[in-house]
Amino acid sequence: MFECANCPESLKPQLQAHWRDWCEQAGKARVSQAEDLLRDQALQRGLARSLTGSEFFFRQCCRQPQLLLRLLQSADLGLALPDFDSDASLDCALRRLRNRVTTEVIFRDFATQWDISRACLRLSALAELCIDAALQWHHRQLVQRYGEPRDSRGQVQSMVVLGMGKLGARELNLSSDIDLIFAYPEPGHTDGERCVENQTFFQRLGQRLIKSLNTITADGFVFRVDMRLRPYGDSGPLVSHFSALEDYYQTQGREWERYAMVKARPVAGDKRFATELMALLRPFTYRRYIDFSAIEALREMKALIQRQVRARGLSDNIKLGRGGIREVEFIAQAFQLIRGGRNPALRERNLLKLLPLLETEGHVEAGVAGELADCYRLLRRVEHALQAQRDQQTQALPQDDRERARLAYALGRDNPAQLFGELAAVRNVVEREFDTVIAPPADIAEPRVAEEWQTLWGSVSEDGSEEINLQALNNAGFTPAREALDLLRDLNVAPMVVALPASSRARLDQFMPLLLAVAGLQQQPLLVLNRVLPLVRSVLRRSAYLVLVNENPPVLSQLVRLCSASPRIAEQLARHPILLDELLDSRRLLAPAAAADLSDELRRELLRTGSTDLEWQMEVLRYFKQSQSLRIAAQEVSGTLPLMKVSDALTWLAEAILQHALHLAWMQMVEKYGLPAGASEGDMRFAIIAYGKLGGLELSYGSDLDIVFVHDADPQGVTDGSTGIDNLRFYTRLAQRLIHILQTRTLSGPLYAVDTRLRPSGNSGLLVTTMTAFEKYQRESAWTWEHQALVRARPVAGSTRLSNDFQRLRLKLLCEARNEQKLRKDVIAMRDKMRAHLDQGNDKGFDLKHGVGGIVDIEFLVQYAALAWAPTAPSIVRYTDTIRILESLVDAGLMPAKQAGYLIDAYKAYRSEGHRLALQQLPGIVRDDRFTAERKTVQASWQQLLG
Repeated sequence: MFECANCPESLKPQLQAHWRDWCEQAGKARVSQAEDLLRDQALQRGLARSLTGSEFFFRQCCRQPQLLLRLLQSADLGLALPDFDSDASLDCALRRLRNRVTTEVIFRDFATQWDISRACLRLSALAELCIDAALQWHHRQLVQRYGEPRDSRGQVQSMVVLGMGKLGARELNLSSDIDLIFAYPEPGHTDGERCVENQTFFQRLGQRLIKSLNTITADGFVFRVDMRLRPYGDSGPLVSHFSALEDYYQTQGREWERYAMVKARPVAGDKRFATELMALLRPFTYRRYIDFSAIEALREMKALIQRQVRARGLSDNIKLGRGGIREVEFIAQAFQLIRGGRNPALRERNLLKLLPLLETEGHVEAGVAGELADCYRLLRRVEHALQAQRDQQTQALPQDDRERARLAYALGRDNPAQLFGELAAVRNVVEREFDTVIAPPADIAEPRVAEEWQTLWGSVSEDGSEEINLQALNNAGFTPAREALDLLRDLNVAPMVVALPASSRARLDQFMPLLLAVAGLQQQPLLVLNRVLPLVRSVLRRSAYLVLVNENPPVLSQLVRLCSASPRIAEQLARHPILLDELLDSRRLLAPAAAADLSDELRRELLRTGSTDLEWQMEVLRYFKQSQSLRIAAQEVSGTLPLMKVSDALTWLAEAILQHALHLAWMQMVEKYGLPAGASEGDMRFAIIAYGKLGGLELSYGSDLDIVFVHDADPQGVTDGSTGIDNLRFYTRLAQRLIHILQTRTLSGPLYAVDTRLRPSGNSGLLVTTMTAFEKYQRESAWTWEHQALVRARPVAGSTRLSNDFQRLRLKLLCEARNEQKLRKDVIAMRDKMRAHLDQGNDKGFDLKHGVGGIVDIEFLVQYAALAWAPTAPSIVRYTDTIRILESLVDAGLMPAKQAGYLIDAYKAYRSEGHRLALQQLPGIVRDDRFTAERKTVQASWQQLLG
C-alpha cells in the first residue's frame, strides 16, 4: 500500500503503522473500499501526507473509520450541524462538527484539493455557524427564564458578536483561537417575571456562549475563545452596550485597538443591530483624512513584537519572526489605516483580496501585491501544517530533522531543504517590503542643520537663549529676527500647545525644526513662517496631520513652496488641513486634468463612498472641489498651467460638480416622486444653462455660478411615483434641491454661491422655465443686457437632447436682426451704469475689471459686435468665450487681425494679473501707471465701434 505516495524512508514506519491501526478499526469491508479508492495516485499521496503529517487526522479517522472513506469519496462534505435539544447535545454536536470539519480541512489541504483561502474560509464558516447556533440556543433558554430583554421603548434587544482578527477577515486557521467582542444596543430590563437588567441578561448569555465553545469535554473543544480585545481587556465587563463601546473607543481607544478593529466583523446576532454597531465604530477605525499616525503605531507594535521575539527566541516563528505572517498583515493594514477613511474600498478585511486593491490604487509597486500574496499563501500553508500535527496553536518551525521531513512531505516538497529554502526566500521578500513601508522616513535636512533648529525650538521661550536664537534666525534670513522669534515663542507657550498630550507635543517638536530648516532655504523665510504657522495651530488637536508631513519629507517642501507663493493656498490649507493629503504625490498635484478626467474622477470618488447618504455625498463633492482647486492653484504658481488653462480647469471643475450634483438631486427626487411625465432615465427633460464667467469658460477662484434652469416637459403632466406631483413642481423642487446641495454650509463650507437672477423676469420669475416660455421672453420682453448675457450662455448639465435644443434656440435668437443704433445706445448706457457703481479705481489705481479700458469694456465690445453682426455672420456666436469670439470676428472678416490681437493680448494680460492678485488675496486694482498701452488700445476700439 502507498507505493505511489513517495513517502520518505524515515516516515514510512509511521505511515504503515497508522494505516494498520485504521484498518483494524474499519473492518474488512471498509478497508476493501478504501483500497479500491486509493488506486487513485493523487488520493494515495494526499492520505499518506495526512496520516504522517497530522496525529489529529489519524486519531479522528480511527474514532470514525467511515469519515476517511467519505473524504476519499467526496470532494466536499459540506457544513451542517446535527439536531440538538439540550445544552449537552448542543455541546456534543458542536464538537463533533468541529472535529469532522478540521479533519476534512487537513486532508483537503495536504491533498492539494483546496487552496489555503478555501481552507480558511471553511474554518471561518464553521466558527460562525457554531457561534450563531450556540448564541440562539442560549438566548432562547435565558428568555424562558427572564423574559425578552427590551430597551426603554419596549423594543426587543439581542446581542451582537463581533469576530476580530482572522475570524473577522474569514482567514481562520487550524487550532486558532477566536477573538470576540460582545455588545448589545441599549440598557433596559427583561420583560419576564424574574426581571433582570439587560446587562445581566447579556452577561450571562456571553458566559454560556463561551462555555459552549471553550470547555474541553470527551469530544474536545470547539474553539478557544479570547475576549481580551474588548474595552479594558480582562478587567472590563464581558459585554457592553453600544453607547459605552462608542464612548470608550472615541475617548480611550488606543492605536493598537484601531489596528484590531480593521478586521472586526459581525459574525452573529441581529443584522440591523450589527449594521448600527459597525457604523458607530467606523469613525474610530478610519479617519476622514489620510492618517500617517498609523505608521507610528505599527512601528511601535512591531518593535514590541521584535523585542519579544528576541527575548523568547522566536526567530523561527513564521507568524511573529522577521518576514513572517504578521509583517505581511502590517504592510496591508498600514495602508488601510492610513487611507481607508478616504477610500472605502481599502476597508476589505481579507488580506488576499486587499493586496490587489493596493496595487490597483498605486500604493505598492507593480508586481509587489502578487509577490506578497504568494508569500502569504506559503506562510499560511506552513502554519496550517504545523498546527495540523497535534491540533495545537503553534507557529514555530521544527528543529528536529524528522519533524522537518514530516513538514516538508505534508506540504508536497521533495525534501526539507526545498521547503526551507522557499521559506527563506519568502521571508526575505516580506522583510524587504515591510521595511519599505514601515521604515522611518529619511531626514529632510542635514542632521546637523535639523539639530541646530531643534535646539532653537527647544529654547525659544528661554530668556537666556534669546540673543543666540536671534542671531541664528538672522543668519538664516528670518528678518526681522525679532518678529520671527516672537512668532515661535507665542506658539511654543500658547495654552493649546502647553495642554497637548505627550504624543502630540512630540509630533510638534519633531515638525518645527524641520519647518525652520526648509523655510530657511526660501527667499523670504519669515513670510513662510507667517503663512504656515496658522496651519500648525489649526492641526494641533489633530496632530496626525503633522505625522503626515514628518513621514513624507517632500510634503513639507511642497507645503512651504505653495504657502510662500500664495496666501490664498496657505489659508485654504489652514481652513481645510485634510487637503495636505493632496501634497503627497507631487506628480499628481502638478499634472493638469482634462474635463473628462475630472468628471470621471468625481464619479469614482462618489462610488467609493458606497453611501447613499446625501450629507456624506455633499462632503465628497466639497472635498473634491477643494482638492482640485488646490491642485489648479499649485499648477498655476508652479507655472505648469498658463492663465487660459487655469480658467478652463476651474470651469471644467464646476461643470463636473454641477453634473454630479444634478444627478444626486435627480435620483433623490425620482425616488420620492417617480419620473416626471415624458421623462426617462436617459432624458430628464431638464438642463442647466451657464451664464457669465461659467458660460464664458472664464471662471476664477471663488467665482459665483450664474445659472438658469430650463425644461421642456408638459407642465401639467404628473410624476409616476406613489406620491405624484405635477411636472412643474417636480422640476422646481429639483432645482431647489440642487441649489441646496451647492450652497448649504456643511462642515467643509459651501460648494458654490449660486446666482439665478439671469432667468426670465429675474427674481420675480419662475425658478425653472419651459423652453417655450424662455423663447417668448427673449423675443418679447428681454432687455438688451439680457441678450448680451445670452452671448455667453451655454448648457453645462442635464438632458443632452434639451441642451442641443437650447444651443439651436440661442443661435436663432442671437442671429435675429437688431436696430444697431438702439443696440449701441443700450450697451453704452449699461456700461456707464456699471462703471458708476462698480469701478473701484481712482487717480492712483486702475480697476482691472471695471476701469476704463478694462476687462468689462472688452467684453461689452465683443458682445456688441456679436449682437450687431451675427445676423450676417452666424459663426461669430458659435463660441461663448470672449477670446474665441474675437478670433471668429477675424475669421469672418469683421475685425482686422491686428486689432483683435491687441484686444486678446490686453484681455489675457488683465486676467493674468487678476489671477495673480487673487492668489495673493489682493483686490483687482493695480497702480495707475500700469497697462497704459493696453488701456489705450481698448479705448481706441471702443471709440471706433461704439463712439
